[in-house]
Amino acid sequence: MTDQPDLRRGNNRATDGDSPVVVDIRDYKQSKDPLPVTFHRRELDAILWIYGRMVGEGEWRDYAIDHLKDLAVFSVFKRSGEMPLFRIEKNPKLAAKQGAYSVVNTHGQILKRGHDLQQVLKVFNKSLKLVEK
Repeated sequence: MTDQPDLRRGNNRATDGDSPVVVDIRDYKQSKDPLPVTFHRRELDAILWIYGRMVGEGEWRDYAIDHLKDLAVFSVFKRSGEMPLFRIEKNPKLAAKQGAYSVVNTHGQILKRGHDLQQVLKVFNKSLKLVEK
């Protein structure tokens, strides 16, 4: 096994002369294994601010972050052994269409989707309702 790229059909090293082929290892790795989708620092700050508020209210207790090939997911749990209550997802492929950010509930229903994470996270803001007796 070599670190050299595959030769094109019909090319032979013996006919190329004595010039060696040099490949930058970073370029080679990126071409073979693309980087996963991740949350940027400002995105995590916004998500963790909401998470901290909800933990303070006693509604959420645990979280998990998954960085997948096509998707980044922040999952929120009431208890760590259960299904996530909510998933905050970042899917860059949808950025030009419906928006890269979405909030999904336990049943897979999309509660809010959009281009701006701050607007999408407003789904967690509670509105006060008048209750009459």
